[in-house]
Amino acid sequence: MYDIIVAGAGHAGCEAALASARMGLSTLLISSDLTAVARMSCNPAIGGVAKGQITREIDALGGEMAKAIDATGIQFRMLNRSKGPAMHSPRAQADRTLYTLYMRRVIEEERNIDLLQDTVIGIQWSGRTCIGITLPSGRIIDGKATILTCGTFLNGLIHIGMNHYPGGRTIAEPPVYGLTENLVGYGFKAGRLKTGTPARIDARSIDYEEVEEQYGDSETITFSFQTNPVINRKQISCFVTKTTTRTHEILKTGFDRSPLFSGKVQGIGPRYCPSIEDKICRFPDKQSHHIFLEPEGFDTNEMYVNGFSTSLPEDIQLEGLRSIPGLQKVKMIRPGYAIEYDYFFPHQIKSTLETKLLDNLYFAGQINGTSGYEEAAAQGLMAGINAALKVKNQLPLLLKRSDAYIGVLIDDLITKDTNEPYRMFTSSAEHRLMLRHDNADTRLTHFGYHAGLVKQSIMDKCQDKIANIEALKQLLITTKLQPNESNLLFRQFDYPMVTTPQNAITLLKRPRIHFQMLLEASPLLKELAESISTDMLAYEQVEIDIKYEGYLKRDVMMTEKIQRLDAHQIPANYNYHNVSGLSNEGREKLKKHQPETIGQASRILGVSPSDVSVLMIHLGR
Repeated sequence: MYDIIVAGAGHAGCEAALASARMGLSTLLISSDLTAVARMSCNPAIGGVAKGQITREIDALGGEMAKAIDATGIQFRMLNRSKGPAMHSPRAQADRTLYTLYMRRVIEEERNIDLLQDTVIGIQWSGRTCIGITLPSGRIIDGKATILTCGTFLNGLIHIGMNHYPGGRTIAEPPVYGLTENLVGYGFKAGRLKTGTPARIDARSIDYEEVEEQYGDSETITFSFQTNPVINRKQISCFVTKTTTRTHEILKTGFDRSPLFSGKVQGIGPRYCPSIEDKICRFPDKQSHHIFLEPEGFDTNEMYVNGFSTSLPEDIQLEGLRSIPGLQKVKMIRPGYAIEYDYFFPHQIKSTLETKLLDNLYFAGQINGTSGYEEAAAQGLMAGINAALKVKNQLPLLLKRSDAYIGVLIDDLITKDTNEPYRMFTSSAEHRLMLRHDNADTRLTHFGYHAGLVKQSIMDKCQDKIANIEALKQLLITTKLQPNESNLLFRQFDYPMVTTPQNAITLLKRPRIHFQMLLEASPLLKELAESISTDMLAYEQVEIDIKYEGYLKRDVMMTEKIQRLDAHQIPANYNYHNVSGLSNEGREKLKKHQPETIGQASRILGVSPSDVSVLMIHLGR
C-alpha cells in the first residue's frame, strides 16, 4: 500500500507527487507516458500576469516549477513595468523539451516516488472513503489517499475542422476512458470544457525583415528565491506581427467547416484566451490582432504562433497564416486544434482540494475546470501537501485570499460557478497590492516550512530577509539627509529647495523619488543601508511598503474583517431547509456549494448579505 497515489504526471501531478514524497510519504506517480512528464502541450512559457505571482508562491511553499523554468528558460521578461508594483509579473519562455527532462530527472531522483506507466480508469472506495485505484488490467493498487490530476485526458476529443480524433492532450496521446463514468456512478457531477492550441511553424520559413523582434530583459529576475538571479545563458528573441483584414477574410471562408460554429464542439472554451475565429466574430470592427512568434527551445526550429489558436481546417489555417506579414512563405509543422474533455464541477471539493463525497480523494488541475500550467501546479502542490498532512493526522494547510493568489484561486473554484475554464488574473485578487511577486517568500515560506517542505536553511534565509527589511525601514525613519543632499534630488524634479535636514522616509514617500536615489544622494545612508543588506529586491520591498503604506493598511483592515467571517465554521452537510428567512436562490446555492465557513458563504454568487445575516443568527453568531 502507498501513502499517496497520484494519477497523472502533468504540472499538477508532478507538484503533488514531489510534495507528498518530500514530506516523507511513499508516493506512486502514474502516467500513461512517462516521457511526457510536465509536458508543455500548449504555450512553451511559464508566468505572465498573475501566473508569475503564482509561480513564485509555489516556490516559496517548496514547489518545483520556479526552479524548473529558471533552469530551462530561453527568455525572461518582467511584464507591466510601466504599471504599479501589484501588476508586475515575471514571465519566461521555456525550452519545452528541456523542461520535461528537468522535471523527469527531479522526480526520478526523489527516493520516495515510484513511477508506473499505466492508466487509472477507476477509483476503489469503501463506504465514503477512497482506498485505491483500478488499472485497465483489473489490477487494484491500494493507497491511503489518491490525487487525480487528469488534465484534458478524460474522454478527450480533438477537433481539426470537421474531423475529430480521440486524444488526451495531443493527437499522439490516447484519452482516458472509464474514470469519468466511474466517478459519476458514485455521485459526482461532471461537465465538458474545451481548450485549444495554435499551429506550430518552421522558424526558417519566417521573413524576419517584416516582423518586430522582442528581446528579453537585460537584467533578469528569476522565479525561484533560491536561484542565482543572474541568468548567464544566451536569451532567444521572440517576434511580433499581426493579422490583416485579408487574414480575417480567409479564415471566414472556413467558418462553415469550423467545429466551433457548426456545433460539433459542445464544451465551453476559455473566455480570456479565445481562438482566432472567435476573436474575429466577437470583435468584428477590429482590423488586426497581435501574433507572437515564440521559439520552442534552443535546438529546434519549431515555433509557437501565440494568438492564433484555432480548430479551423488545415488548409484554411495555412492560407490564413500566409496572409500575415512575415509569414507569406511559412511552413506549418503541425496544425492547431481544439480539445474537448471532462471536468468535475469544483463546488464538489473542499478548500483542501479533498472531495466532499469521498474522503481521501483529491482533485487538482484541469479536472477542477482551470486552465494554465501555473494554476494546475498550484493545485497539485496544495493537494499533495494536504493529502500528506491528512495521512499524517495533522491539520491541513489552508491559504486565505489575503495570503496568496493560490488562496484566491482555490476560494474562487469553491464559491463561484465554473462553467468555463478558470484563469487567474490580478483583478481576481482584492488584496493584489499585498500579494506581489517580490514578497511571495516573506508571505509564504513559513507555511511551507511548517508543512515540512521547506528546509531550515531556506527558512533562516527568509527570516534574515524579513529582519533586514524591518531594519532598513527603521534606518529610513531615523536618518536625515542634509539640505544639499536633498536638493540634489529636488533639482531633478523641480521641487522647491529646502534649507533644513529632511527625514529619509518622508523623502521616499515623494513621487518619482526612489530608494536608490536616496543612496546615491547620501553617502552615509548608502553605507548604513549596505551594512544591513545589499539585496536589491529587499530595497524594492522597503520602497513599496513605504510608498503604499496607506493602501496596505486599508488592505489589512479589510483582511481582518473577512477573517472574522471565515472564522465562523458551518457544520458539514448543514441542513439549509431548516433555516427560515433565507431567499430561495440563497438556499439553493448554499445547498449546492455546502460552504465550510460564513466567509465562503458570503462569496457565493446568489447568496445575499441578508442571507448571510440569517445564517449567522441560526448558527448562533
